[in-house]
Amino acid sequence: MAIADRSKPSSDGKLWRLCPFWQSGAAASSSSSSTQNLQTQSLSHQNGAAEKNARPSNKVSSVARSLLPARRRLRLDPASNLYFPNEAGKQVKSAVRIKNRSRSHVAFKFQTTAPKSCFMRPPGGILSPGESLIATVFKFMEHPENNEKQSDQKNKVKFKIMSLKVKAGMEYAPELFDEQKEEVTVEQILRVVFLDAERPSPALEKLKRQLAEAEAALESRKKPPADTGPRVVGEGLVIDEWKERREKYLARQQVEAVDSV
Repeated sequence: MAIADRSKPSSDGKLWRLCPFWQSGAAASSSSSSTQNLQTQSLSHQNGAAEKNARPSNKVSSVARSLLPARRRLRLDPASNLYFPNEAGKQVKSAVRIKNRSRSHVAFKFQTTAPKSCFMRPPGGILSPGESLIATVFKFMEHPENNEKQSDQKNKVKFKIMSLKVKAGMEYAPELFDEQKEEVTVEQILRVVFLDAERPSPALEKLKRQLAEAEAALESRKKPPADTGPRVVGEGLVIDEWKERREKYLARQQVEAVDSV
């Protein structure tokens, strides 16, 4: 019995020696699993590094977008200047055409560095997509002082036009620009340029045309709306369709009553 027990380990060893591919298969499976673990760790490390690298790039892109100039919602004509006839001691006028070039409703507002001597008509408003108007700017021309040049007086006055995207149907209020400061865009800083009123020039002729167009638009807004009610003929005689029918009906009734008698 003892001899039989001692022979078992040797037989097991012989069996392992006869089947070496079992050992190689087990070693291969262990090595492949370790290789997969290493690959998984390396991939997770690479993904983590990529995420870390992407986060600063996102921050950089957001900062870059904030530094880019805001997209203009309005088109101005003239684009950067306000032309005034040079007539000292008088109230002179300039004009600028404002057009909404965006696809949404846009509110605009004027500001000036000389609110005591300048005012705008209208000072603000809301334009629908593609709509335009001509704003008139009034300025009182003071006499230059003894040592003051006309160019110095010109450089003191500037006008700023701001815009704000609004919803359709909203009524204009100057407080909109205070309530939504982050959404306000400065469209343009307009500088004052004086023109010789006695010398013809293309800029002066264009200014006269724009002022005439602005006055015509203002007069058309002052006219009462067209009356769609009953028509008035002669000295206040109101002709109404139902009144005519009633009068004709009463006339027929009187004729029938006379005939029956």
